[in-house]
Formats: sequence, C-alpha cells, structure tokens
Amino acid sequence: MRTEGAWSFLLPGFLARQPYAMLTISIVLLVEHTTGSFGLAGAVSATAGIAMAVIAPQSGRLADRFGQGAVLFPQVFLHALTIAALIAVAVLDAPLWALFVAAVPAGATAPQISPMVRARWAARLQSTPLMTTAAAFESVTDEFTFVVGPVLATALCTGVHPAAGLVAEAAVSLVGGLVFAAQRRTQPASARAGGAGGKEAPVHGADGGTASALAVPGARVLVAAVLGIGMVFGGMQVSLTAFTESIGRPGINGVMYGAFAAGNMLAAVAVGAIRWKRGPQTRLLAAYPALVLAAALVAVAAQLGPWAVLLGALGTLAGLCVAPCMITCFTLIETLVPAGARTEAFTWLTGAVALGQAAGSTVAGQLADHSGAGAGFFAPLAGTGLALLVLLAFRGALHPPHGSLVAARGLGHRTTVPVD
Repeated sequence: MRTEGAWSFLLPGFLARQPYAMLTISIVLLVEHTTGSFGLAGAVSATAGIAMAVIAPQSGRLADRFGQGAVLFPQVFLHALTIAALIAVAVLDAPLWALFVAAVPAGATAPQISPMVRARWAARLQSTPLMTTAAAFESVTDEFTFVVGPVLATALCTGVHPAAGLVAEAAVSLVGGLVFAAQRRTQPASARAGGAGGKEAPVHGADGGTASALAVPGARVLVAAVLGIGMVFGGMQVSLTAFTESIGRPGINGVMYGAFAAGNMLAAVAVGAIRWKRGPQTRLLAAYPALVLAAALVAVAAQLGPWAVLLGALGTLAGLCVAPCMITCFTLIETLVPAGARTEAFTWLTGAVALGQAAGSTVAGQLADHSGAGAGFFAPLAGTGLALLVLLAFRGALHPPHGSLVAARGLGHRTTVPVD
C-alpha cells in the first residue's frame, strides 16, 4: 500500500470493476423475467460472456500498445450505449434473436479494469516478492466485488425493476471507468511510447512480428485452468438462482452467492499473508484438486433436498478453494510472459473467466430447465474436472525455460532486494 501512486489507481479501480460482477447475473435476472426460461437467460448471458472473452484480449493488446486511457475513454461510453440497447430489446419483447444480437456488443465493450490494475502493480513491483502479495490483494478485491455485485444486482432486479441491475452496471462502469482512465501518471508506459526504456517490449513471434501472449505455452495452460474457475462462477450464479426460486425464496440468491464469494475472499487474504515455501507451480497442482472435490460436494448436496443452509455452507467451502487457484494463476502468468504483453496476458485470464462463466451459465441453465434446479451444479464440477486434466497433462509448461529473458524474472531466479 506504500507503493508510490498505488492509492490513485486502487480506489477508482475498485469502483470501476464492480460492474464485472454485476453484468452476467443482471442479464440472467432480466431475461428470465421477460422470457420465463433459465436456459434462454443463461444462453443470452453466455453470449455476452463469449463476446467479452473474445474481445477483451484484443483491448488488452491495444492498451499495451497505446496506453490504458486511450482504450478506456471510448470503451466506457460504448458500453453504456450497448447496455441501454440490450435493456430496450428485453423490455420491449423484441424477437429472441434480437436478445442475442444485443448481448454481443454489451459483452464486447465491457471495460477490463482488473487486468489494467494488475498491470500497474506489475510495472512497479516486477521482480520483487511483493508482486505475489499484490496478486493476492487483487484477488481479494476481485472477490469482494463478487460479494457486493451479485447482492446489489439481485436487490435492484427483484426490489426495483428487472432492468435496474443493468442500469446500475452501466452507470458505475461509466463513472468509475472515466475516473480510472484519468489516472495517467500510474499507467504503464505504452509500447508506442518506448515502454520504460525498452522494458515494456512486446512479445515477438518467430518472424520478428508482434505475437500474442498466448505464444507462451504456459499461458495457454493457465487460460484452461482459469476457464474451469469461470465455470464455477457462471454455474453457481445460474444454479443458485434456479435453486432459490425452486424453494420459493428468490431473495436469498444474492446472499448465497455472496457467501460463496466471501469464502473466496477470505482464502485470498490467507494466501497473501502466508510466506509460502513451495513454488506457485506446486501450489497450483495441490489446490486445483481440492477445488474439484469441493465442486463435487456441492453438486451432490444439491441432489439431497432443498437445504439452503447446507448448500450455502458447501458453497462457502468451494469459494475457499477458488482463491488459491486464481491467485497462483495470476502470479504465474507474470513470471511467464514478457512485460510488454502484461495487460494482454492478464486480460486473457480475465477473459477466460468470462468465457467460463458463459459456458457455466449455459450448461447450468439447460440442466436446470430439463433436469431440475439441483442439476445445474454439475456444470462447475465438469469444468474444473476437465481443467484439472489439462493442468496435469501439461504441467511442465508452467516452468519458465531456463536462460530466457522471462526466466530471469521467474520466482526461482529473483535477486534478493530490501523490502520496507
């Protein structure tokens, strides 16, 4: 917190990232209200999530090249306009295809504040042990948004108007995004501006041209891991919505999802406070099986009966298992990818979360519609199970190659520095 300029981007960044946790659940609640179908609501939400996942890394590359402010200023205005169009399509009973068409730009224009904040931390703390602490702090902040965002969105949609959640999402995104974009002094130097004496050089492909951060094999493995975590988020959102409505208590949906996110946040605090003796690769391979087991317990408990307390407790346990996986993925990506592709790399991970949310929402919605409210909880189990197989099969890619520029910045190759 004593890092120079930290508070100038932390406070507006906290406000600007709240809409990320509100967007998908607000779409689910609005579309389910206007159509009466959880499957359709999940599919529309998934469409927005897929658009976000596809476009977000491209906006990250633009931010690396031209600067964060240059990307954010037009993006937040476009997002507000596209959210307004989606609301109009939903409440005016437009054809179903129009919902999907409107969802694409709504998701594609969603500002990616969290990767930009992480990139600002990395620009100041690279090659120091504090980078792991900063990654844990950002995970705490992200998960706190998943405590506040769903509760606020649910309260607005159920207590004010079904579209109120999206209205608030667009308003907070616009105001918070503009304030954050105005903090130009703390943004990483763009590649176009020379990037801090060349340290921000982009990733280069074999032909000498600029390559994506996904050219690094370990980055692709981490994207798969985070994709599974995203399916936990999306599957839990839709499944808890269906579950609480099936027991006649829709108002506790936000509270139950908030309990899941609170567990995530508490675990993130612990991860940041502990002085780890094991490397991040080992920690990830130990934490991910625990997440799969927790998802299995939630899925089984949902089949036993309408026991909200039991499901809420197990949901909190699942949240406790998410944070160690998420934090370690973001810590590893910083050691694997060169500095000039940092924002893009972080955005690939957050985009993978959005894509996982989309897949989780779709699968969970279809299962809830056709097999009962409790069946949707099998979506997080399937997503994390497949991601674990990828992690185990390609775990060797999580170690930076020795002798490379990136390896010199790895956790095992850092020069000892004094820390105040």
